[in-house]
Amino acid sequence: MKQELIVIFDSECNLCESSVIFIMRRDREATFKFVPAQSKIGVELQKRYGINALDDQTIILIKDGAAYTKSDALIEIAGNLDGFWQILSLVKIFPRPLRNWVYSKVAKNRYRWFGKKKSCPVLSGDEKSRFLD
Repeated sequence: MKQELIVIFDSECNLCESSVIFIMRRDREATFKFVPAQSKIGVELQKRYGINALDDQTIILIKDGAAYTKSDALIEIAGNLDGFWQILSLVKIFPRPLRNWVYSKVAKNRYRWFGKKKSCPVLSGDEKSRFLD
C-alpha cells in the first residue's frame, strides 16, 4: 500500500493547476492529496515545514514527514506516478543547482507564460475528495 503524499501548490497559477490535474490523472490509487498554498491548511503546513511556497516560488511535496521543494519535489512526484512517468525521476542525475536553476526560471515566469487564474475549476466529486482544504 502506498503512503499518502501531499502536494502544496499555488492555486492562482494556471501551470500549477495543470500540474495538479496531470498528477491526478496519473495516480490511479489516489495517493496524492492536494492543498492550495493560499488555504488555511496550506499555510499551516508551510509554517510547520518552514517553507513559503509563494515567496519561494515552489511546489511542495510532503512525503514520509519530509518536505521536498523545487526540482526535488518534481522528481519525487514523478517517481510516485503510475506508468512510464516514473522515468522522469531520472532527471535526478543532473546536479541540484542546475535543476533548481531551470525550475526557478519557469517558476519566476509562470504567471507571464501560463497566466493567472480568474476562477476555480469545476471538479468532480472524486477530484474534490483529493483536496484537503
